Amino acid sequence: VTELKCGAMVLSGTLDHRVSDGHSANMFLVAWAEMTTSGTISMTPSFRRSLLSPRWPGSPGKSLNDLYMVVPPTLPETPRLHEYVGRIYYMKAEAMASLQALASSHGTKRTKVEAFSGCLWKALAESADKGEPCKVGVVVDGRTRLIDGVRSKDEMARYYGNVLSLPYGELDSSKLTSNPLSWAADQVHDFLMPAATKDHLLGLVDWVEDHRPHSVMATLLFKGNMKGPSVTISSGRFFQANKLDFGWGRSTLGSCYFPWGLDSGYVMPMPSPSGNGDWIVYMHLFKHQLDTVEAEL
Repeated sequence: VTELKCGAMVLSGTLDHRVSDGHSANMFLVAWAEMTTSGTISMTPSFRRSLLSPRWPGSPGKSLNDLYMVVPPTLPETPRLHEYVGRIYYMKAEAMASLQALASSHGTKRTKVEAFSGCLWKALAESADKGEPCKVGVVVDGRTRLIDGVRSKDEMARYYGNVLSLPYGELDSSKLTSNPLSWAADQVHDFLMPAATKDHLLGLVDWVEDHRPHSVMATLLFKGNMKGPSVTISSGRFFQANKLDFGWGRSTLGSCYFPWGLDSGYVMPMPSPSGNGDWIVYMHLFKHQLDTVEAEL
């Protein structure tokens, strides 16, 4: 807890991603705030691990072998030519709407996440060498995709743990820079949609079970900046910062700091606590990449 001269206060904490994802962290923070003001919590977490039990027999899709891998005994050390920098940006709802319109200019409406990811992918390519491969991954929260007769909407919303997948795309920088934003957003949509399904997520559970007792990781994170830049775009768009009231008023800013030690960039868009559609975006990238992003956005 840090108290500022103006009377405001900054509350921060750390999270181990092996225990919980961003959705779970949000549940904890909201419950903590509710306990301080009313002594009760509105959403009781579910620790029912059987919701994500592997199937028998298992049926992991072959595509998962491209997205995930067993962690090798030693990870390669890639020489780092630049140092990572963390910055927080404020994006107006109007700017996001304009970006989405550009990404949808060919007639197929793209989501704000697809538009934002496509724009970031192009900016990454602009900062890369000509012909260098650029990798972008988008985190998928599987809770809403797993709802069925066994997993109710309420229980999946309350599930505390990790329910994520990390699909990614890899394209030549020249191809990305020579095509419009709508084309880049289409490429994001194409690699994202197959992973946003119940079959994919249940297959991932089976895949992990098949590789026990070995530790596994997303291939994108292993590749990192080998043979071109990479970035992971997480999703905190449903973070309920406007519900964080510890007794001295609702929060005015919510963001994260995520220097995860991996040789890959990280970006986390979150909603502004104002609730007006604005975004607060944390970026952990090389400085020259951030300079390019600022010029693009």
